[in-house]
Amino acid sequence: MLDTAHRTAYNEDHAAFRETVRKVFAEHMEPHLDTHEEEGIVPRSAWKALGEAGMLCPTVKEENGGLGLDFGFNCVLAEELSYMGSSAGFTLQNDITVNYFERLGSDEQKEKYLPGMISGDIITAIAMTEPGAGSDLQGIRTTATEDGNHLVINGSKTYITNGQNADVVIVVAKTDPSAGAKGTSLVLVDADTPGFERGRNLDKIGQHSADTSELFFSDVRVPKTNILGGEKRGFIHLMEELPQERLSIAVSAMGGAQRAFDEAVKFTKERKAFGKTVFEFQNSKFTLADLAAKLQVGWAHLDWAIKRHLAGELTTGEASAAKLWHTEMQWEMVDASLQLHGGAGYMNEYPIARLWRDARVQRIYGGTSEIMKEVVSREI
Repeated sequence: MLDTAHRTAYNEDHAAFRETVRKVFAEHMEPHLDTHEEEGIVPRSAWKALGEAGMLCPTVKEENGGLGLDFGFNCVLAEELSYMGSSAGFTLQNDITVNYFERLGSDEQKEKYLPGMISGDIITAIAMTEPGAGSDLQGIRTTATEDGNHLVINGSKTYITNGQNADVVIVVAKTDPSAGAKGTSLVLVDADTPGFERGRNLDKIGQHSADTSELFFSDVRVPKTNILGGEKRGFIHLMEELPQERLSIAVSAMGGAQRAFDEAVKFTKERKAFGKTVFEFQNSKFTLADLAAKLQVGWAHLDWAIKRHLAGELTTGEASAAKLWHTEMQWEMVDASLQLHGGAGYMNEYPIARLWRDARVQRIYGGTSEIMKEVVSREI
């Protein structure tokens, strides 16, 4: 269990919410983690359970049917989800997609989608990455061609979180291919729209319980009113959401890092070798001491970043630096913790194996570590 006694980013309301999150996870998530991993998806019943408990999209304003809470509540859920060892796509909906709907959506779009997103009846995805365009979103090739009052979408997307579950997808497409990034728009596509098809649930190294998918668009016809935000302002809208998206990944990284460390401490204190516990060897103690110091720094920095974001002051460079440092630290943490498990760490029956697998992609999605360095360097 995460120790939150000395955290500075949260108040009593956040603490009460954390208890709710833990109770709901204990009933609806933890007993089923292995099943989620085996089936490659988290069932809609779990989404409904979180929705009923007020754990989905808690930042949505009251006038839009939400609780009107601050982003700190999202962070509480993300920490607990990662510490539990689940890669469910709840944080994508809470931290990323809902902002697009609430901030950019028309009254009709908000009314159509937000209540279901809050209740867990509507699951969302955002389709940016393509087979030939990852961190460089300016290279996307999916098009949305104007045809009267409609747009006709053609193209494909890949590595899309919630891809199998999604009821609606925010599609990043070129409405004016000749204008490069300035010709990009965000277009809503409901999953039952003719011409929209889901590909396979992708076979990943880790994060097996996340339904990460290929999506295909073949003459998908939607009304122009399905544009989310301003036409040809899609790239700008994406950039506006980057600080929160990257902070969200940093939050999850800390939860996973702490769980890995806790597993290593537990294992080394129980496992014996040469007549004493593994923990008693100097190498074990020194390794764990080094990791403990990094966790201490990490939690303090994360609270700083969360408070900066809540105040509306976290810059893109600062968020990118947080994503870079925390995900790189998480990888160091899970790898060292697995090593301390010895051969047992390579066995899937031990939680550290899943934590290790799931951590690897954190340094890639949301912008690779290399891209983060490029972004941070621009503010130097």
